[in-house]
Amino acid sequence: MALQSMTGFARINGTHGEYSWLWEVKSVNGRGLEIRCRIPYGFDKVEEIARKNLKSKMQRGTVNLHLQLNQPSGTSAYQINQTFLDELISIAKDKSEKNNLEAARIDGLMEIKGVIEQADKSAIDDKTQEALEQALSVSLYELFDNLINTRLEEGAQLLPVLNNQLNEIEELSKKALNTAALRPENVRARMKTHLDMILGGGGSIDANRLEQELALLATKADISEELDRLTSHVLTARDVLASDKSEGIGRRLDFICQEFNREANTLCSKSNDKELTQVGLDLKVVIDRLREQVQNIE
Repeated sequence: MALQSMTGFARINGTHGEYSWLWEVKSVNGRGLEIRCRIPYGFDKVEEIARKNLKSKMQRGTVNLHLQLNQPSGTSAYQINQTFLDELISIAKDKSEKNNLEAARIDGLMEIKGVIEQADKSAIDDKTQEALEQALSVSLYELFDNLINTRLEEGAQLLPVLNNQLNEIEELSKKALNTAALRPENVRARMKTHLDMILGGGGSIDANRLEQELALLATKADISEELDRLTSHVLTARDVLASDKSEGIGRRLDFICQEFNREANTLCSKSNDKELTQVGLDLKVVIDRLREQVQNIE
């Protein structure tokens, strides 16, 4: 399976007759698939094709698509909204006269949003429009192929990083299992020390009651289940990375990271030993780094 990142970028130029264009697309992390298009007015069909094609190739990520279309020589791509400009001039003149202010300059009014707008494409005949849309769509397919390739390249770079972090979690789990705090003789010694402190005043305690309390303490301090689950989660994560199913990889790994974090938190809360607590904290650091990387995976 090829791991795919949600981060990628691609750019492509194209021409058709007197027209030329530049397509740009960028994708970043996202919980779902969000597509944002900036395509000139009159090319809704091309935008629809773009959205359908992206949805067929991706499941997650925020995608920004931009088309810069250059008109044939002698054809203006923009026009002045004369009605809006006249209205602004009238308002500016009225305000300047009433408030004794300097009249607004025309170059300042021209910079107001909406005064200069994109020219209507209605001048293009249907045959030219259809041919141009076809050419733009062909170019678009190549653009998306390039985008997917960049996402796959980054995914290939992430794979060894993820595997190394899983190795770290596995090694720390083994270290926790072998820590001195869990050795039977040390557990007995700690319990004996606590018991001596409790009975230091010469008091007595029922033997059966004592046995029950010691068993309860031992059960609360036992982290074998947490360590077993950590090992199981490592195996599951590796199976996900090695799977030939590409859909939902990022979401599944994110869920596994949540489980990793839960076990590490429990391990730290049960620990009454400095060495074991440090192992738990080291686990949390590695798990946090793993989760940061997983956020980049589709």
